[in-house]
Amino acid sequence: MKRTCLYDKHVALGALMQPFAGYDMPIQYSSIIEEHQAVRQHCGVFDVSHMGEVLVEGADAERFVNHIFTNDVRGIEAGKVLYGMMCYPDGGTVDDLLVYKFADEGFWLVINAANIEKDVAWIRKNAEGFDVRITDESDYTAQIAVQGPESERIMEEVLGIPCSELVFYTFKRLDDLVVSRTGYTGEDGFEIYGETPFITHLWDLLMEAGVQPCGLGCRDTLRFEVGLPLYGDELSEQISPVMSGLSMFCKLDKTEFIGKEALLKQKTEGTERRIIGIELEDRAIPRHGYPVLAEGKEIGEVTTGYHSISTDKSVCMALIDSAYAKIGTSVEIQIRKKTFPGVVVKKRFYEKNYKK
Repeated sequence: MKRTCLYDKHVALGALMQPFAGYDMPIQYSSIIEEHQAVRQHCGVFDVSHMGEVLVEGADAERFVNHIFTNDVRGIEAGKVLYGMMCYPDGGTVDDLLVYKFADEGFWLVINAANIEKDVAWIRKNAEGFDVRITDESDYTAQIAVQGPESERIMEEVLGIPCSELVFYTFKRLDDLVVSRTGYTGEDGFEIYGETPFITHLWDLLMEAGVQPCGLGCRDTLRFEVGLPLYGDELSEQISPVMSGLSMFCKLDKTEFIGKEALLKQKTEGTERRIIGIELEDRAIPRHGYPVLAEGKEIGEVTTGYHSISTDKSVCMALIDSAYAKIGTSVEIQIRKKTFPGVVVKKRFYEKNYKK
């Protein structure tokens, strides 16, 4: 089991530690609800050093990244971040990721912790014929995420990092740090990447200032409420970006990229199943894997579900037959031996609050 550079800090704070993606990670410190509300209302900080980082450099860097990435990096300015996916030829998802443009011949790919080995192998396999160098920087890059409506003030006053000029999905490099206005919570916030000593020092400053440490438990409740996907739940080898409602991040009018033909067909002809939102009439909590029913038959299953902390409603995302995916459609969710009525709704259950 791997440990991040902040492991001892988490243990000293009394965090509940559990395995996640091969790492021993903090799930919660005080309570998921308290940490969730801190991010929604004030500011919280996450250790996300388990995430992966891959540097792509070389004369063909832009062309290669565009070949493996569904979004379009052609001509974007240095300092810009794009979200998108890497796909298999059949449209299934290798991973969803962020692409940072360092320079015309330098791009940084931030990938999910559980997929690092698979992703790096995929990237290297598909680099054949391109003039690029692939460097896996995951093992020596640490990361924290400072998230919430007070995050800009905390960044500048507590950490001494000027950041007010950054808008959503932009970044800058400061000495040995990469600082981006990005996150996975639906709130304004920043992600800071650097080597272990820098990130450990920043964490200590935040703790001394009384910023709420947050675990992966509330990271999931926060991202879920604003409809952000989790790889393995709302995206997978079997769930394409089109099925997950993420076509906006698939630039099907650009030159060829891996999976384009399959995604274009799905977009044009539709898919058999789709990821949708469901709101229950009851307070029962739908969990991953629970069956979704309609007209007396099973039509899909829950991918992620909670009693939403911010809205006080029982809601979930689910992969269901497209015939039942229209908003307003009545469905049921089977929870143990009982079924609970619900209705299909938008899968963004809480509005995002980003700085544009």
